[in-house]
Amino acid sequence: MTDRYPEIDGVIEYIHENIYDPLPLSKLAGYAGYSPYHFSRIFKERVGLSPLYYVSSHRLQRAKDLLLRTNLNIRDIALEIGQQSLGTFTTRFTERVGMTPSDFRNSTLQADDHLRALQQLNHWPAWHSASEQYFKIEGTVEAEIPFEGIILIGLFAKPIPEGLPLYGTLLSSLGHFCFTNVKPGVYYLMATSVSWGTQAVDFLLPQTTLRTRSKKPIIVGPHSIVPHQQVMLHPPRLDDPPILISLPVLMDRFLTRVAQKNN
Repeated sequence: MTDRYPEIDGVIEYIHENIYDPLPLSKLAGYAGYSPYHFSRIFKERVGLSPLYYVSSHRLQRAKDLLLRTNLNIRDIALEIGQQSLGTFTTRFTERVGMTPSDFRNSTLQADDHLRALQQLNHWPAWHSASEQYFKIEGTVEAEIPFEGIILIGLFAKPIPEGLPLYGTLLSSLGHFCFTNVKPGVYYLMATSVSWGTQAVDFLLPQTTLRTRSKKPIIVGPHSIVPHQQVMLHPPRLDDPPILISLPVLMDRFLTRVAQKNN
């Protein structure tokens, strides 16, 4: 947490407590005691996302929770989070989580299989592009508290872990990471962890996993020098956005790459 704009903490708590209610910008700004323009500016400076994008992200997180913990049908879940159109809900969920609502609901067994397969890997390959045409981003991952498991780390287009990362990998331990052949662009570094033995539902709904994210972008350009990235995994904080991307999707992509490299 940060001491900058502490009044935003109260707004975030209000959002969490009233996530199923209409939350227009005017209502959130009024709760904080600001004009909508000023509120939007300081909220984004503090959280990294606009207020309404932050709200929509947490509503999708609630949808994930309802899919796994209730027997509500998908249309009712869409209505529960304020989506009148099932088609729109399905499209947004798929884009930001990485699979359809139906596939997500049925992914528990597959998620367990992926974690076991990763634990049984004897060799975790280092990925290097055959032609280093572009740039390299590297750094070190540490954690505030010890854990044993895997780290999922990626470069995303927005300061929230949603959709597939533009560049991503898995690490078997804390320490060095490297993305190679990164094209010029603007990226946000995100990471989370999954401890060995974690139940599938707990990393399908990663609300307690260690995580980190960069609110400021990493800019890769023809004449820019990307500094060494110091990444510190920490327990969830109040102003963290949800981890929307389904972690088993990233596990599956990594295992597929390992299989292809071994063939």
